[in-house]
Amino acid sequence: MQDVSENIDEYIKSMPSLPTTVAKVLEVCNNPQTSPADLNHVISLDPVLVGRVLKLINSAYYGLGQQVTNLVRAIIMLGINTVKNLALSTAVLGNLSSKRDLQGLNMEGFWRHSLCVGVSAKILAKIRGIDVKQTEEYFAAGLLHDIGKIPLNAVLSRDYMLTVSAADRERMSLYKAEDTSLGINHCMVGGMIVKAWRLEGAVGDAVINHHNYAAYGGPHRDVLFSVAAANRFASILEIGFAGDRYPEKIDPLIWQTLGVEKNIFDAMEKTVNDEIEKAKVFLKLGS
Repeated sequence: MQDVSENIDEYIKSMPSLPTTVAKVLEVCNNPQTSPADLNHVISLDPVLVGRVLKLINSAYYGLGQQVTNLVRAIIMLGINTVKNLALSTAVLGNLSSKRDLQGLNMEGFWRHSLCVGVSAKILAKIRGIDVKQTEEYFAAGLLHDIGKIPLNAVLSRDYMLTVSAADRERMSLYKAEDTSLGINHCMVGGMIVKAWRLEGAVGDAVINHHNYAAYGGPHRDVLFSVAAANRFASILEIGFAGDRYPEKIDPLIWQTLGVEKNIFDAMEKTVNDEIEKAKVFLKLGS
């Protein structure tokens, strides 16, 4: 376990840190007094991020009928929380989408699963009447919840492939199979990334706790529980594939806390798939 943990830690340290502008965006957005003008001041210093914001507001994801070219207007229309999560999501995806030949997980399937969880958590938040300016937090947390699997896949490629196969063969959750076979799981590794990149708040809590949600006592329970429910939905329907064909059953506490019936996802599949296609822009904004 010690050697594995050290090797993974070295891998995480070798990855590029979050860009300075993104770190500054997160810092500014964490101030409740931040205005669109404040955010504009930071983003305007980074042409790449300016391009991402404008590309997002003009994408099929939002489906506006007119072109938006003014950055401040784009920030106002998207909302500060959306811009923050755009900067965070694209930066993390850019750093973690390795070009290596990774055996354990098919990366296209992995990111489709991640998109499904993000989209499903966001749709669930909308259905429940969460403020539209907050729903991107649910999307970002769902999109990034499994980032701990990336270093496992890269550092322990052959062993991770065997672990995914064992989980399938034994009909057990991948989370438990990782503990059994590797002595470490993707939530623990995700926690290492959260610490290294200071991914505080709902996103970091979802990365670390989405398989241990019942014991969570922090302030982001609603986002975490939504991500946990969306994660099981994505795994059961096999929308994308993140190595987990036999996820653990959902604790009734989730449905009680969120105030919804457990069949709420049943009618969502087509909507989710349509939204995934739109949301793919998040994976392409860095190109």
